[in-house]
Amino acid sequence: MEEIISIVVGQTGLSKKSVKETIALIDDGNTVPFIARYRKEMTGGLSEEEIRKIAEVTEYQRNLHERKEEVHRLITEQGKMTEQLKEAIYASTKLQQLEDIYRPYRPKRNTRASKAKDLGLEPLADSLLSENTPWQELAAAYINEKVETEKDALQGALDIIAEKIADKGENRKFGRSFMFDNGVIKTTKVKKAEEDSPYEMYYDYSEPIKKLPPHRTLAINRGEKEKFLKVTLETDKDRFFDKLWQKNLQDTPDVNKEVLQESLKDCINRLLLPAVERDIRKSLTETAHQGAYKIFTANLKSLLLQSPTKGATVLGVDPAYRTGCKLTVVDPTGKVLAIDKIFPTKPYMKIKESTKKVEQLLDKHPINVIAIGNGTASRETAEFIGEIVQKREGIAYTIVDEAGASVYSASPLAKEEFPDLDVAERSAISIARRLQDPLAELVKIAPESIGVGQYQHDMDQKELASLLGGVVEDSVNKVGADLNTASPSLLGYIAGIKKAQAKAIVKMREENGEFTNRNQIKKVPRLGDATFKQCAGFLRIKDGDNPLDNTSVHPESYAAAKKLMEKLGYSLEELAEKGSLSDINDRLKGIDTVELAGELEIGVPTFKDIVEALQKPGLDLREDLAKPLFLSGVMQIEDLEEGMIVKGVVRNVVDFGAFVDIGVKQAGLVHISEMAERYVKHPLEVVSVGDTVSAKIIGVDIKKGRIALSLKGVS
Repeated sequence: MEEIISIVVGQTGLSKKSVKETIALIDDGNTVPFIARYRKEMTGGLSEEEIRKIAEVTEYQRNLHERKEEVHRLITEQGKMTEQLKEAIYASTKLQQLEDIYRPYRPKRNTRASKAKDLGLEPLADSLLSENTPWQELAAAYINEKVETEKDALQGALDIIAEKIADKGENRKFGRSFMFDNGVIKTTKVKKAEEDSPYEMYYDYSEPIKKLPPHRTLAINRGEKEKFLKVTLETDKDRFFDKLWQKNLQDTPDVNKEVLQESLKDCINRLLLPAVERDIRKSLTETAHQGAYKIFTANLKSLLLQSPTKGATVLGVDPAYRTGCKLTVVDPTGKVLAIDKIFPTKPYMKIKESTKKVEQLLDKHPINVIAIGNGTASRETAEFIGEIVQKREGIAYTIVDEAGASVYSASPLAKEEFPDLDVAERSAISIARRLQDPLAELVKIAPESIGVGQYQHDMDQKELASLLGGVVEDSVNKVGADLNTASPSLLGYIAGIKKAQAKAIVKMREENGEFTNRNQIKKVPRLGDATFKQCAGFLRIKDGDNPLDNTSVHPESYAAAKKLMEKLGYSLEELAEKGSLSDINDRLKGIDTVELAGELEIGVPTFKDIVEALQKPGLDLREDLAKPLFLSGVMQIEDLEEGMIVKGVVRNVVDFGAFVDIGVKQAGLVHISEMAERYVKHPLEVVSVGDTVSAKIIGVDIKKGRIALSLKGVS
């Protein structure tokens, strides 16, 4: 275990104490949000991301150790284990490194070399490498009924030599390094590929492997998979041959140099380069996937933690052409007040009738904002709504990213929630609620279906779901959940609570009325003390028996919080009455907080968290973030001109830039080179999904529907 801890420390750059304590906490069954929030003294205040990285590296190293034990056993059983080999096995820090060591000992069937070994030609191969005797004389001793000629014997021996060279771990490592540093990736068009396709730029394309950016790797992979592209890796074979000769055959007798050269060429062309190409392609893909996972998680986190629009009655619109736009009015609690349908777009264009219906809803309900989904017919619908909004005071509209709304609306959860509504009506409700509270609505959708990032369907779906699930869990627990209003979907992401327990909590709430204190959830079936410890601090109860239940103070620290309040002249009643202890920092002036934390028998990080929680009970960290961009006018791509400054919302961030919704049908692209005056390594350094930005239009192609934007020099 100490060895694994050292490796984790080396790979994460975190302190040994933090790593050791964190691994112990994870092994004891504690959740990441709980560890990050309530065990800061032990971890040194590590973030959720750092804790998850520790868990990831630890699991990898434990699996690697198991494989080391297995490889050691398999080679020992062959009677080929040496002390040097054992040291190399246990010194491995990566699986590929270990598999390179094991490769020469891996049992092989039906290879040319294995067949030659079965014919007893391995000693001949050894002789060719060591004896200064012409191969004809050496091979003559191996003629028999199965090996008819000296050439047959020679070929078998050369096949054995070729495989031995190809199997050497150091040769494969060198091959990968040489190919990566000196090789070129080339893509050409497959004969049947269409001329006008997303992969047209790759129909005759080449780039040094070491310079290939992750998003191009993913594009090339997809083009190859869809049979648009043929992909090859090329390098200087002559230099490669010379280097391998020096490494493996330099000291062999000159008498058989010619045949050994042929063996090495065969090794390179038939065995080593194809294996190296597979390894390089796999490595490029893994690197690209890691980059894509990073983008997905960052984008999803930004999307989940968008500012809620609290207290608003929202008219949700799910745009469409032929089937009509579905309308739904949702009150500030998410309750559905009205449902209707209009046909303001092609092919019907019932503008007058549609306008009348929308105005009737606006007159009847206290609607503050109209939320329009950004799917099919979104812009035409926005133009129609914009005309109405322009004539009314106090009402705005906004475009809501509806990614995943269709997945939710057709899900069993949506059917259970709205059994009498059709899919589009449920989608309109989801769009309206998504504006009111993005987090509460988005947790109803599998995170991998939300679709922020690049090439998500090319990823390992199991790994993607696990990573994104962690992002949702961290986001939900950062915000917390109201125990008396949260849905089972939201509660299911609270630390320690499983889906069945979340449903049981809601069922108990429906049967017995609102919870008045946190301890009551212990009565939920199969929710014991262990689960309570993990989840309690993330659940909120407003106007309950204990005002601390509406804070992030964990019940295990209630005694310390009460003692602190008493020392500063507060009471629980005062906290309940005022709602917050906003002047608590004033009363702490001149007090040694380290000494006071010791008196309270808590650590300084916990002390600081308690003070912050008492100062701002029920604080929603999202409230300080940028609000949605509300619009009041109408704009089309034809209205745009170069040099114009526009406002927009970042809808997606990818490796090469960001797509910004500026209120017209087409999203504009801010290329990474237009992100800032300084060098930008990745767009995430500058923008996040959900950000409202001002951008300059630097190019408009109406025919192709392309808009180029720049953030340079725009405040």
